[in-house]
Amino acid sequence: MALELSIKDQNQEVELFVRRAITMFVLVVLMLGLIALRLLELQLWNHDTYKSRSDDNHIRVQTLTPPRGMIYDRYGRLLADNQNAASLALTVEDIDELSNTINLLTDLLQLSKEQRTEIYERVETSRRPDVALVVIDSLSESQVARLAVNRHLLPGIEVVNQLVRFYPFGRVAAHAVGSVRRLTDEDLRDADPVQYSATTFIGKRGVEAYYEQQLHGQVGYQKAETDALGRVRKTFDVQSPTPGKALRLHLDIDLQQAGVVALDGRRGAIVALDPRTGGVLAMVSQPAYDPNIFVAGMTEAVFAELRSSSYVPLFNRATNGQYAPGSTFKPIVGMAGLAYGTTTWEQVIEDRGAFQLPGQERVYRDWSWTKDNSGGQGMVDLRRAIYRSSNTYFYDLASRMPIKDLVRFAGEFGLGTNLALDIPAASDGLLPDPVWKQGAKGLPWYPGDSVNMGIGQGDLLATPLQMAVVAATLANRGGRVSPRMLLETFDSNADSIDATAEFAGRAGEVSHPVTQLGLEKVNAEDWENMVQAMEDVVHLGNQGFRGNGTAWAYIGQDIDYRMAGKSGTAQVVEISQGEEYDEETLSEFDRKHAWFIAFAPVQNPTIALAVLVENGGGGSSVAAPVARAVVDAHMAKQQALAPRAAPSSNRFVAR
Repeated sequence: MALELSIKDQNQEVELFVRRAITMFVLVVLMLGLIALRLLELQLWNHDTYKSRSDDNHIRVQTLTPPRGMIYDRYGRLLADNQNAASLALTVEDIDELSNTINLLTDLLQLSKEQRTEIYERVETSRRPDVALVVIDSLSESQVARLAVNRHLLPGIEVVNQLVRFYPFGRVAAHAVGSVRRLTDEDLRDADPVQYSATTFIGKRGVEAYYEQQLHGQVGYQKAETDALGRVRKTFDVQSPTPGKALRLHLDIDLQQAGVVALDGRRGAIVALDPRTGGVLAMVSQPAYDPNIFVAGMTEAVFAELRSSSYVPLFNRATNGQYAPGSTFKPIVGMAGLAYGTTTWEQVIEDRGAFQLPGQERVYRDWSWTKDNSGGQGMVDLRRAIYRSSNTYFYDLASRMPIKDLVRFAGEFGLGTNLALDIPAASDGLLPDPVWKQGAKGLPWYPGDSVNMGIGQGDLLATPLQMAVVAATLANRGGRVSPRMLLETFDSNADSIDATAEFAGRAGEVSHPVTQLGLEKVNAEDWENMVQAMEDVVHLGNQGFRGNGTAWAYIGQDIDYRMAGKSGTAQVVEISQGEEYDEETLSEFDRKHAWFIAFAPVQNPTIALAVLVENGGGGSSVAAPVARAVVDAHMAKQQALAPRAAPSSNRFVAR
């Protein structure tokens, strides 16, 4: 078969090539045109839109935490400070696998199980995944170093510096100053979400809580440029935050420390007031807690121990502990008897150690009663009834006084209500009356209820803060003050605080309203006589058996100033008729409470206080020395300031 040869058509080949070339050229031109159009859209037509989207990828608006205002005592000593701390922060949206990152952090930083759990909890409650979230508040130097070396393995993780709260006096001032806690979702429901967008802690107790708005300050802002790993490379457009206001309190940390030392590890409370202003000079509650652990962090075991302790260190006994005031209530009963004409200073009864209501078998005994000795104070008038603390006298007086009169009079002293201006969580105590008893117990008011109330027992309850107000009212001869913690606020940016002794001396003269009790029947002479009777409690001695003031043997023999006081011993559990109180047979928490109220100096007093020692025993033997230690510290300081401080005034502004 012959081979057929074909000859290519040269013209046809050229034409095919040209068509293909033209087609490719057109496609290239179209593609270049599309690219050009896209470039025009990106660079010209929609430039602003895409620039904004680009910026969002690497420029973020960050909120800046305002420095919390500091808290000082009356002499300018720091009670609540801010300290720099290296903290670990993470930005959730910059982390691909959160669990892997936390596992790596656990290995690098040797985190505990509780810390791991806390990190997850903080991430779950995070409000903004694009904002750096602090998950560990305080890092050690070695932890910071390990993070720096492994930074390339941890996108979205950074070490940031933040100011954290620090309480220099720790447990000593915990219940007076209060403390901060980590911000929760519940807190945010009541707080401004914008102002608290960068805030980690919020005031939860005491002054820190009540003055949260002043202490917090105003949030700031800045723009931050970040890299692909979420690390900040540059900041600009910074609007600095405004620091919170600084607070100066009436509190004197020296008196606070003196109170803690005097209690000597016993459970109890001390509240000392400036009777001229109502300023709280000391507020001690023992045992206490270290507020710094709520900032630095604690294990679940530590927190569980705090909450479950039978000694309740988180409980503020000074403001919320409610106790029968015992014999410290007797000056009120005596003044009420004078006001309503139920007794006089001259009226005398015979105290044989027991009292009975007509037609009743129950015997109400004097504190001096024993099985072998009926006790009693002999022939007693009101003055002797105060300095010897005669139960029988006040049983008799209360039984003859209409209960409505006694309740009304006691209410004028602030019992049954919280008079404090900036301690809203303080308890009201209980000032019982027939209406209350019928509603609470479904029972009528019996004569025996009045008898018990005459010596500060029964259903009557008061807080140490309220009894300090009672002491201040007696010191002022009927001028009642409202307790207050705050002395002044000032700008945190101030170059210095006036910490001079002259200021401290003037602080007692700050004008605050003092309420004159609305009891027109009580005259100035009655007030002075009651003060003299309370002065005898401390200073009357060498009077022989059952003649000395009840506190003289314990605090009155070497005192170089004049103090007025009243001891009290409040029964916790009922002792059966005919049975003698035996402390050794009772559990620790069933023993009597020890009270002492006092003020000094007697003329122009500058301090009034109430001391409670829980289950401590005798008021004169146990609580009075505690009061003496605090007043000694105060008087020594007053003497040191005397040449520079303006003279005090005992005049009051009625409202």
